[in-house]
Amino acid sequence: MGKKYGSGISASASFKLKRRNFLKFGASIAGGLTATGLRGSLLSDIKKSMVFKISLAEWSLHRALQSKEIDHLDFYSVAKKEFDISAVEYVNTFFFNKAKDATYLKEMKTRADDLSVKSLLIMCDNEGNLGDPDDSKRKTAVENHYKWAEAAKFLGCHSIRVNARSEGSYDEQIELAADGLRRLAEFGDSIGINTIVENHGGLSSNGKWLSAVMEKVDHPRMGTLPDFGNFRLKGEEWYDRYQGVRELMPYAKAVSAKSHEFDSDGNEINTDYYKMIKIVLDAGYNSYVGIEYEGTAHSEMEGIRLTLELLKKVRASIG
Repeated sequence: MGKKYGSGISASASFKLKRRNFLKFGASIAGGLTATGLRGSLLSDIKKSMVFKISLAEWSLHRALQSKEIDHLDFYSVAKKEFDISAVEYVNTFFFNKAKDATYLKEMKTRADDLSVKSLLIMCDNEGNLGDPDDSKRKTAVENHYKWAEAAKFLGCHSIRVNARSEGSYDEQIELAADGLRRLAEFGDSIGINTIVENHGGLSSNGKWLSAVMEKVDHPRMGTLPDFGNFRLKGEEWYDRYQGVRELMPYAKAVSAKSHEFDSDGNEINTDYYKMIKIVLDAGYNSYVGIEYEGTAHSEMEGIRLTLELLKKVRASIG
């Protein structure tokens, strides 16, 4: 009987179910299973499939990596052994000269596989502006990312995360960024890799602007990586983070749980995680939410741990 019900609730169907329909859906199934004793276990499995999973972004350890306290190749061990996290998000600057090093990439894959750690994406920086007004420079920036898409493919990632930096007026930057991003999305499509854009400063931290760029690109391999905290436009001018995430979630292929500081109750002082996760789930998203601790109030290890515990607490409160 368990097999029958399992096949009746497909993965694709569970992705499409809205949170508001979850209890009704679960109750209808449970009614037919009470006598069999399967009710609790099946509902638990369905519930788990409806909520997010947790990954670790390498930037959470940037100080330890930059100081050589830990090595990039130790990232898997830290994620799995210290935090029992089985999915990771790389930052290219920590292996910047290794994108085409087959031996090094193979070692990365071996270490991940040995610990049963899933590679999700590579965050790519310092490869030029994909919305550069100069067509030649924009083309070069696009092509600079090819090697990272290929490395991501080899490692088993689903995406590379890029930036949408540009210059010019609001509308000009939409056109320029969309042009570079579409070129890259088309290359990614040829090898089965997504290109996703993070709100990462400038106009990309304006949810309305980045949504317009997504609409302009209009490619299935293009998406967003909404970051809970990266909504500083310039100076002390900030875009509303909840509005921004809400605007970016329809295109999201990954989500970043940015954290800086926690209060005595374990809550992040800048972001209401309960409110933010509700926005994420209401958009129909139930894949990985990546921990990205960036603060200085706590050590990196403690900051990661606090973020992990908060995400678990939020997840446990759902349903």
